[in-house]
Amino acid sequence: QVQLVESGGGLVQAGGSLRLSCAASGRTFSNYAMGWFRQAPGKEREFVAVLRWSGGVTSYADSVKGRFTISRDNAKTSVWLQMNSLKPVDTAVYYCAATKGYTNLLDYYPAYDYWGQGVQVTVSS
Repeated sequence: QVQLVESGGGLVQAGGSLRLSCAASGRTFSNYAMGWFRQAPGKEREFVAVLRWSGGVTSYADSVKGRFTISRDNAKTSVWLQMNSLKPVDTAVYYCAATKGYTNLLDYYPAYDYWGQGVQVTVSS
């Protein structure tokens, strides 16, 4: 089992920055990838960013490319999401997620096995 706990959300003005953290515990050595998803009220959960532990390869949704950065520590215990140039459309609950093993569906939320409780990010105009 893997436990994920997010932190770092809050209220920020448009153009501002926030850094989300995801602390992982448990059998993290077996995870293939960790990602961030978000869900706005009345909308489906959507992919934001993912990081493969092997090689540190990253991928981003087009809507956040160039503004958000996902990173990790080498101990596989923490993943961060640095969010810059935030826009009101980025307002959502952000979730950290991890896969048990290999998958090529890293932008598809059902492919993830473990989820954090979510953290609110609100961007005011």
